[in-house]
Amino acid sequence: MHDTLHRVFGFRSFRPNQQEIVQALMDGRDLFAVMPTGGGKSLCYQLPAVLLSGTALVVSPLISLMKDQVDGARSNGIRAAFLNSTLDPSAQSAVTQALLSGSLDLLYVAPERFALDYFRDLLRRARISMVVIDEAHCISEWGHDFRPDYLSLSSIVEILPEIPVAAFTATATHLVQRDILQKLRLRDPLVVRASFDRPNLSYEVRFKEKGDQQLTAILKQFSRQAGIIYRTSRKSVNDTAAMLQKKGFRALPYHAGLNDMERQANQEAFIRDEVDIIVATVAFGMGIDKSNVRFVIHADLPRSIESYYQETGRAGRDGEDARCIMLFSQGDIPKVRFFIDAMLDEEERSKALGALSKVVAFASTNVCRRKTLLDHFGELYPQDNCGSCDVCLGLHEVVDCTTEAQMLLSAVVRTDSRFGGAYLVDILTGGDTQKIREFGHDRLKVYGAGKAHGKKFWRQLIDDLLARKAIGRSEGLYPTIFLLDGGVAILKGQERVEVTRVVEKKAAKASRKGDGAAESPADRELFEKLRALRKMLADQQGVPPYVVFSDRSLHEMAALKPRTPDEMLTIAGVGEVKLARYAEAFLEVLNG
Repeated sequence: MHDTLHRVFGFRSFRPNQQEIVQALMDGRDLFAVMPTGGGKSLCYQLPAVLLSGTALVVSPLISLMKDQVDGARSNGIRAAFLNSTLDPSAQSAVTQALLSGSLDLLYVAPERFALDYFRDLLRRARISMVVIDEAHCISEWGHDFRPDYLSLSSIVEILPEIPVAAFTATATHLVQRDILQKLRLRDPLVVRASFDRPNLSYEVRFKEKGDQQLTAILKQFSRQAGIIYRTSRKSVNDTAAMLQKKGFRALPYHAGLNDMERQANQEAFIRDEVDIIVATVAFGMGIDKSNVRFVIHADLPRSIESYYQETGRAGRDGEDARCIMLFSQGDIPKVRFFIDAMLDEEERSKALGALSKVVAFASTNVCRRKTLLDHFGELYPQDNCGSCDVCLGLHEVVDCTTEAQMLLSAVVRTDSRFGGAYLVDILTGGDTQKIREFGHDRLKVYGAGKAHGKKFWRQLIDDLLARKAIGRSEGLYPTIFLLDGGVAILKGQERVEVTRVVEKKAAKASRKGDGAAESPADRELFEKLRALRKMLADQQGVPPYVVFSDRSLHEMAALKPRTPDEMLTIAGVGEVKLARYAEAFLEVLNG
């Protein structure tokens, strides 16, 4: 195992849990593993696939990902292929013959094939070493991405009774885990729950304001680095992508409303480092195997903690530092509620509302983000301070805003709860508007009483009071603010209001985490030369750049500066096949 690990994959040691999983599959045992994205899941089945006789069958949910998975395996000298509807009949026939002749180590297929009688017959005739079910949470109706096609996989243990079945997922609560084990009917499986912690990811939640301006300010910190921006609707995806293009960013949109050709072209451009930013709905991501994503920004509220974890998990898959930033305001909640309220199934609607409340609690908490995330998956984070989220980095300070809250609540009462937040802010800041004069609200005692603070302060305070149920917001096109019991207690001086605010100077300092600031200028310059070479070689071969080498490998080369082929073999990710294929070109740059 260790020889193959180094010779084929270029690694000298296993990551946590990998050796135990590989050994179980080598021993022919069923397996269920929960491993976070970036935890080295694919190596867990690719390595035994190389060592075992026969073909390892890998069930993958998106055909858009299969070609990249096969390219990555082939780059390490593994005999891999995929079988899906994108292949013409002659190509499908060639793959089938390769399977029957035993000349494949790995074969990737989509789950719907298991519903076809001819495919089941094909499996009985072939020599299969094991069956791997990727994204196994898709089989569970309690998971966040249920897919009916996955239900046909429950028949695998009948079709191939002597063959081990391994199920992998990056996100599964204990409830989802039990459901997966039951539906797949795994036989005395080894169950591995790796830590959900991604130490190389930092987490941050910011108050959402002036969307475009705020977004572009953040993106300037990530010059020419790859990242994903998630938006809720197709329109917001298109608008944001167009805005970024106009401002000079290399960005493209991705959503289900684009035609297949455009969607595929945009995805390919991102994977091949031809653009830096993809702006997408949640339709994007599961089909992406790009290892060097340096940031993920949620410009809208995620659907659930599971979705948020999986979407942020697309950053830093190479193990290098990456940042996850969520922009949040209470105003996002009605937008999500609109989609939830449209659900016809009452149980589904109830589950979606529960998931939404947990996301809002995560965004509003003053507890370590990492601790909160891990707690959701039933894992206890042992440290008091993770050192890499906005809460633990001290990017917030607690401020007593009781007096200001009383001003705001008084404005709600004195305007008979007939107006929205923006109008109340105008009253408090002394806005000279026709509407205020018409209603005579410029004569109110609270008019202009909050001039000492800007409008941003008051908008955030409204969010805080909504979150603590001091005020409510009506439904409809023109929502109004009204008082709740919690607000009455604040007005009477029975409760204090302490809120958290971002400490701007510290935030600027912390924002440098993960952007390569620790590298010397010379190392950074060398890294960029190596990256340019990687892009050129990848284009020549028609594969994504990370298939040649990951960012981690390039950073190690830039730091350690290997001079000979033997020294190149000490770099993470450099195995014998990649050494033979690429060492000469990279050593020329390193020795230059």
